Amino acid sequence: MSQTLFTPLHKNGAEFSNRIVMAPMTRCRAIGNVPNDLMATYYAQRATAGLIITEGTSPSPNGLGYARIPGIFNQAQVEGWKKTTEAVHATGGKIFLQIMHTGRVSHSANMPEGSKIVAPSAISADGNMWTDSQGMQKTEMPEAMTTDEVKATVQEYIQAAKNAIEAGFDGVEIHAANGYLPNQFLNPNSNTRTDEYGGSTENRSRFVLEIAQGIVDAIGKEKTGIRFSPYNPFNAMGQFDETFETYDYLAQEMNKLGILYVHLLDGAARAAGKEGLELLAKIRETYHGILIVNAGYDKERAAHALDVEKADMVSFGSKFISNPDLPYRFEHNLELVTPDQNTFYTPDAVGYTDYGFSEN
Repeated sequence: MSQTLFTPLHKNGAEFSNRIVMAPMTRCRAIGNVPNDLMATYYAQRATAGLIITEGTSPSPNGLGYARIPGIFNQAQVEGWKKTTEAVHATGGKIFLQIMHTGRVSHSANMPEGSKIVAPSAISADGNMWTDSQGMQKTEMPEAMTTDEVKATVQEYIQAAKNAIEAGFDGVEIHAANGYLPNQFLNPNSNTRTDEYGGSTENRSRFVLEIAQGIVDAIGKEKTGIRFSPYNPFNAMGQFDETFETYDYLAQEMNKLGILYVHLLDGAARAAGKEGLELLAKIRETYHGILIVNAGYDKERAAHALDVEKADMVSFGSKFISNPDLPYRFEHNLELVTPDQNTFYTPDAVGYTDYGFSEN
């Protein structure tokens, strides 16, 4: 078995102690949308990952679509996140904040007063959404953003990145995957705009590229990553003919920007057959920074991906929930604990900070 998962990575001016990344996972513990002590404990427990990427964190009140997700748009949230960054850094870890705007994947019962559900176009995600006050509800119809609102939202992302650095994060990841707002702009099924942010591949990519450029300018390319999920239909996105063209173009543009990493959910692309596999190979060829892959990897498949140079790092999601010392367990071939899915999104410590460590 190759041990490349456990070797340090030095690339793009960054250093990571190993190639194991803790993937961003919604955990819904931010009561009042403010990060807290419980969250700091949770992330610090998992700080032996080469890199932790936090749960999706909203740059705006309009992006708080889920119950109890954190924000990074006011001072209380910045101060709350400082507890997490200080706890992770105290144990030698590195942590990036994932900036996530839910867009149309939302319900007003989860949102603060004065906010609204927005999207590229007035097209519903038509999905189910848990609310603490009303139980399970259907996602609601979003308002189509005006051109000025799109530009203002770009600025919210840039400010969120600045706030993340103030809070002590090592960098940020732009969540442009899984059907959330940037992904809604990329896909013509959810973006039927006729202004500069709709129509052609270049126009539909403009929102993402303006965010990425703005964040690079604000905090530095070495502190900026992005997440993509080509062919992934999650959150009612659906497939579209220009998928290969779109993500090939985005990879080229990310390479020009020189951002630290691209985080690729590659499972749907692999399942898409020849075209999807060709796209993954093309992204690897085109983008010269750190490539992180994610989608159901185990230790063996992750090691193989590194061995054949399909990736530089591999991210793991639910395995980190129930195995806070996952790198140690991998390295010493220890049995993994299966997580309790019933406690993934509950509000307290159960199924969150109460998973044990191996004897080491």
